[in-house]
Amino acid sequence: MIRKMTIDDYEKVYALWMSCKGMGLNDVDDTREGIGKFLKRNPDTCFVNDDDGKITGVILAGNDGRRGFIYHTAVDPEYRRQGIGTRLADAALSALKELGINKVAMVVFKRNEDGNVFWEAEGFTVREDLNYRNKELAKIVRMDT
Repeated sequence: MIRKMTIDDYEKVYALWMSCKGMGLNDVDDTREGIGKFLKRNPDTCFVNDDDGKITGVILAGNDGRRGFIYHTAVDPEYRRQGIGTRLADAALSALKELGINKVAMVVFKRNEDGNVFWEAEGFTVREDLNYRNKELAKIVRMDT
């Protein structure tokens, strides 16, 4: 069952992220506190797939008032190819659309083959005309899986 994510889901969601090859997490933004701030700011656009208490999928989505962004989408490897990822994406995109958001972006690691295949199938295209730039304002330790 797809439902809105709450901070009470954090431990199960984090364990799911850690079980998925290709996820990129860090020790600042992806802590319980960091995800709690994100959920507080985006209470209606983050979802989990709850299979009788087991979190088998997650999507974090938010917006800046004009563009939507998707982060940390994952489906338990044992539950893939059952439509969970598509249902999560549909829920997040519908929630963003209800908020008046007309365009959604994301970053997917090039090495995340499964993620790139999934998002391509969902209709997301690769932008070749942009340079993604980043500046860390705090010391961040990457926890790539």
